[in-house]
Amino acid sequence: MLMLLFTLVMAACSAADNAANADKAEETNEAKPTETGSETETATEESDTIKVGILHSLSGTMAISETSVHQAELLAIKEINENGGVLGKQIEPVIEDGASDWPTFAEKANKLLQQDQVATIFGGWTSASRKAMLPVVEENNGLLFYPVQYEGMEASPNIFYTGAAPNQQIVPAVNWLLENKGSSFFLLGSDYVFPRTANAAIKAQLEAEGGELTGEEYTPLGHTDYNTIIAKIKSENPDVIFNTLNGDSNVAFFKQLNDAGISSDDITVLSVSVAEEEIKGIGADVIAGHLTSWNYYQTTDTPENEEFVANYKAEYGEDAVTADPIEAGYFGVYLWAQAVEAAGTTDVDAVREAAKGITFDAPNGTVTIDGDNQHVYKTVRIGEVQSDGLINEVWSSDEPIKPDPYLEEYEWASELSESLE
Repeated sequence: MLMLLFTLVMAACSAADNAANADKAEETNEAKPTETGSETETATEESDTIKVGILHSLSGTMAISETSVHQAELLAIKEINENGGVLGKQIEPVIEDGASDWPTFAEKANKLLQQDQVATIFGGWTSASRKAMLPVVEENNGLLFYPVQYEGMEASPNIFYTGAAPNQQIVPAVNWLLENKGSSFFLLGSDYVFPRTANAAIKAQLEAEGGELTGEEYTPLGHTDYNTIIAKIKSENPDVIFNTLNGDSNVAFFKQLNDAGISSDDITVLSVSVAEEEIKGIGADVIAGHLTSWNYYQTTDTPENEEFVANYKAEYGEDAVTADPIEAGYFGVYLWAQAVEAAGTTDVDAVREAAKGITFDAPNGTVTIDGDNQHVYKTVRIGEVQSDGLINEVWSSDEPIKPDPYLEEYEWASELSESLE
């Protein structure tokens, strides 16, 4: 009887414990956020740090360009942390390698948002990498700060575009070339979305403004044999080669162009993805005299740039150079930090709202976030490559230009924007 009574008491206690545990589990599940943005905010609020993702190609054909942007973003994080961080917390970078592979960018972006629960991602270079990440950040209501000039025809509520829109680089470059270098153009680009879309705009602009297209060629990323294309260029003898090659293909192209006896005195090459970092790989003696179109150069004359260049070299070595995407990656971190401070939270919707109209005295000059499309106002600069590897400005717009990603202000682009949307 005693044994039976003991057994009954223990069973009752166990049932009571199980019921209590079930109630506790139900309360826990009810309190747990289900929306990704809320999960990220809760994790950030409970942590002593704010995690951010750094996602660039640290290997593969695009590493020549993206590694230095990655370094600039880390420098900005270091500076902000040394000045107290954001919302009183230190920024903690979570670094991933996109490996010059667009599906990898999507995979890593998803990992950063879902697993690491970062407050934002700073990353990408090619439009292919950005377009791979776009649905990921939209589905997870995440944020991406994208630091490179691009072809336009896009404005996502989950992306801040700190590089140039086409009206802040490509369109003014074509105008300047038509006025100063000639009317016949040969278009050369890597075979993916940015060069093809940019060249579609250039062809529409040339047709509207009396220019002539003498040739158009595309090669895969990482391509290294340009002798056949150079032979075509020699045969056509255009006034201008408009170059939208990306990555280390530029090294092969410019060296082979030089070997073929074509210098800047013979045919002007204007590049929109070759900056100081790429010139180091190409060789200044090979590319000197050719042109670039960007919004920033290491030689840009502002007090902020003098400090930026000094700090970048102190961090990464005296031989390190700065360049437009490096600078855009750098000030993008500061813009995000300002927006978070203004919002008082890392919640994506609140940060997006707070970011409208925010300004920052960047190395290239004052930049302002356009609240309508989340691009930034930027000054346009055409530059000439010098024998020391730096780029000297030969023309500028003198003031920041409002971003127009869909080229709505140009009559010749009306059908173009409709067909590419």
